[in-house]
Amino acid sequence: MDKRKIALIKHGDFSYINPELINILQTNFANFPIEIIDIYTDLLSKKDLMSLVYCLKEFGVDILLQKKQINTATYLKLPYTFNKIKEKVRKRLADQRYICTFQTQSLFDASVPGIPHFVYTDHTYLAYLQYPGFDSQNLPSQTWLEYEKSIYQNATFNFTMSSNISQSLIESYSCDPEKIACVYCGANVQAKRDEIFDDHRFSKQNILFVGVEWERKGGPVLVEAFKKVLETYPNATLTIVGCKPKLSIPNCNIVGRVPIQDVKQFYQQASIFCLPTTLEPFGIVFLEAMAHKLPVIGSDLGAIPEFIIEGQNGYRVEPNNPQQLAQKIIELISHPEKCKIFGECGHKLFWNRYTWEKTGLRMRQHMEQFLT
Repeated sequence: MDKRKIALIKHGDFSYINPELINILQTNFANFPIEIIDIYTDLLSKKDLMSLVYCLKEFGVDILLQKKQINTATYLKLPYTFNKIKEKVRKRLADQRYICTFQTQSLFDASVPGIPHFVYTDHTYLAYLQYPGFDSQNLPSQTWLEYEKSIYQNATFNFTMSSNISQSLIESYSCDPEKIACVYCGANVQAKRDEIFDDHRFSKQNILFVGVEWERKGGPVLVEAFKKVLETYPNATLTIVGCKPKLSIPNCNIVGRVPIQDVKQFYQQASIFCLPTTLEPFGIVFLEAMAHKLPVIGSDLGAIPEFIIEGQNGYRVEPNNPQQLAQKIIELISHPEKCKIFGECGHKLFWNRYTWEKTGLRMRQHMEQFLT
């Protein structure tokens, strides 16, 4: 009996994606136990004073100016942390038998010489340069970008959630196209394929926003657009789930963060899903809305054009354009039947392409050739 294992190296839950990836690996590679390694809880010391020293050396001015905080995200931008993780992973895996290693996100390099290694990521840093208004000064240091390139170069195979990131790996990181595959992803708030939804919701004029990072997800732009919507439809409502911005506008229900299993009810009650994000690696919440047969409105950037098909399942708008956003919201509020048609179209696209089961099968097709 083959006693080799698969090592899954991760950081946190990756917006609820890591639990799905664990299930994918267990389902598609049932003969191999999965060893789960979290870089912070299992590898890095929480009392590593050198991390703080390097953090202050690298980002001291930005920290003083309150442009950055001393937190995990900042530590992960340090070459010191990158090298420490690489060292710890190799030491951890040195004396055991692994058929492969698999990491989620491109924040560290968990490759080990002689072991097939797979990366699954939703972004690259250089892809942000394609976003309207993105300031290149917000990129990590050139040293760290070289480290990021090594993540992809050292991988046996790179999996991406969207084709724009696959293209970024080829054009910006000199990766071999034969070592890259877009395998997409699934939704984290589940809906059954034959689930029945109440079509009367499309007449209720309820706009739904789901996101934790209010500013980055375009919340302020949505508020300005919603004020314009109220001029035409004074009974329209805005529901905000995932964060608690301080707002003083009528007809606004600020729910805040709720357990993921409680988010479903808000998709069921909404008329339109809207997230005019300004910076988005992927946007799984759009898929969740599509799974619940909602028309969707999002910004024309990143991966979003791959799943919002203009005029078929929703609308794409320019980032930071509340006037255009308001027009698209009003267009949908004015036509409940169009909302239903768009919702059906998005639902079909979701089930044809964006399920974790399909993502797992795509991964297995590419991984099997390296697992001997």
